[in-house]
Amino acid sequence: MGKFEELHKEALEKIGCASNLSDLNDLRVFYLGKKGPVQALMKDMKNLSKEEKPAFGKKVNELKQQVSAYIDERKEELAQLEMQMKIEKEKIDITLPGRRMESGTIHPLNLVQQELEDLFIGLGYQVIEGKEIVTDEYCFERANIPKDHPARDMQDSLYVNENELLRTHTTAIQMEVLEQQAPNLPIKVVCPGKVYRRDDDDATHSHQFTQMEGLVVGKRVPLSDLKGTLEFLARKMFGQDRQIRFRPSYFPFTEPSVEVDVSCHICNGKGCPTCKGTGWIEILGAGEVHPNVLRMAGYDPDTCCGFAFGVGIERIAMLKYGIDDIRHFYTNDKRFNKTFKRFE
Repeated sequence: MGKFEELHKEALEKIGCASNLSDLNDLRVFYLGKKGPVQALMKDMKNLSKEEKPAFGKKVNELKQQVSAYIDERKEELAQLEMQMKIEKEKIDITLPGRRMESGTIHPLNLVQQELEDLFIGLGYQVIEGKEIVTDEYCFERANIPKDHPARDMQDSLYVNENELLRTHTTAIQMEVLEQQAPNLPIKVVCPGKVYRRDDDDATHSHQFTQMEGLVVGKRVPLSDLKGTLEFLARKMFGQDRQIRFRPSYFPFTEPSVEVDVSCHICNGKGCPTCKGTGWIEILGAGEVHPNVLRMAGYDPDTCCGFAFGVGIERIAMLKYGIDDIRHFYTNDKRFNKTFKRFE
């Protein structure tokens, strides 16, 4: 009986001192396992008489049940204690200021391109993108640029091989659209994308830049429609008070050709450093589609006509946001990009 009481007391003390569930499990294995002290008591039964063995065995089972019950009780206590500690540790103080999540920024060129695309989609245009490596035929010949034109010079264009080059303008996309759609009318498309030219990079020039060209072809598309479209564009991009003017120019793929100025959005036409005192800022080139371009694409220029225009997205962005160096668009300076953060 002394052994039972001593073992019972020792087990209860150690179980009561267990500080965590891992230690408690170790005690369960120690006392109740096959090699534990409770099971070892059964070895003493061989020294007992037949009359004493039942009572002894009953006593061992009672001890085992008592130890097991106390371990279960202590397990519940420790589980609740650990849960409480975890709750305390993971508790959130809702009175503290929240952590501000950093959101990405949209590049200013993408902002302007998306704005232009939305504007023209609203006018019924389709946005078409094409390949950046194009053939000489679609980049130049289909655009009515003859073999001896300066744009063919290797100093201006970046050729991949004798017949292919990095497109120098997105007109190449328009030429493919004209051929694919012929003779269906009308055609209303804008073609955004990167273009490449052999040029020295400085504050206003880059060997790579972004264009968006527009093309409209139908049975009757006068130059006045072009003027109305570009006036709508200028007012949407630079303000409702903008005016535009046409100046005669020359482009091989349009006839007549014009350069388009918009009244300065800084001084409202009065003259300032931005417009060099003229009150006007050049923004794009345009004109009526040349009959040769229509003819090469499979259209009859006697029964249809159209207009085309091309705008530099970098130029629009520089004017719209007051950026003084085109190289800012390509340096990946986070401080510059964060200037155009949409969501605060």
